[in-house]
Amino acid sequence: MSNGHIFVGEVIGTAILILFGAGVCAAVTLRHSKARASGWIVIAFGWGFGVLAGAYTAAPLSGGQLNPAVTLGIAIDTGKWGKVWVYLLGQLVGAMLGAVLAYLVYLAQFQANVREEGDGEADGPVATLGIFSTIPEIRNPVANLITEIIATMALVLPVLAFGQTKGLGESGTTALIVSLLVVGIGLSLGGPTGYAINPARDLGPRIVHTLLPIPHKGTSDWGYAWVPVVGPLIGGTLAGLLYNAAF
Repeated sequence: MSNGHIFVGEVIGTAILILFGAGVCAAVTLRHSKARASGWIVIAFGWGFGVLAGAYTAAPLSGGQLNPAVTLGIAIDTGKWGKVWVYLLGQLVGAMLGAVLAYLVYLAQFQANVREEGDGEADGPVATLGIFSTIPEIRNPVANLITEIIATMALVLPVLAFGQTKGLGESGTTALIVSLLVVGIGLSLGGPTGYAINPARDLGPRIVHTLLPIPHKGTSDWGYAWVPVVGPLIGGTLAGLLYNAAF
């Protein structure tokens, strides 16, 4: 794969991933959305379908890694580092593009992002950062970091194993299985931090949230932003080392 193909594939695939993921969070969060308050299960499946669509779309060009933690784990396992920077750059650009697209889809809802008097809720703006990036339910950096490390290992270790499973590769169902894995991680391990498990997925949209003219958007919480970047990178590293040693 050429650097150009890898970059374009990762940009497109990660943009689709974030379009679906940020889109489902917007659908559940924002006022005047038909899916408002439909819940965590909807969010988990929305992100899983985003992985499915993004990975299958990017696969012919780049292999559809879409996640720096996955890219890091693969590089550690294989020892091939030459194109890692292309994957990482494409993933970050794609994550930012996907966040912008999700914002445009819900533009009218973002512009009406204020609770109205008499609707049964407290007046004031509806927080938007959680549409773009993760927010811990209990802010404890050590506990939050541990959660992201373990959850990312639960993603990357199976992904590495799936890549070596001949039947999955021949049937073309690897991306489908990974998407179901992401749904499972969201349902089982996503409660404490919102399961970033992907540095680009959190950092790119957080940058976009900072830059976009969203009414009443509130803080982008850069004080926490290192956790969903460092945690998944550690998790991906540990998964790559473990897989390399055990398999």
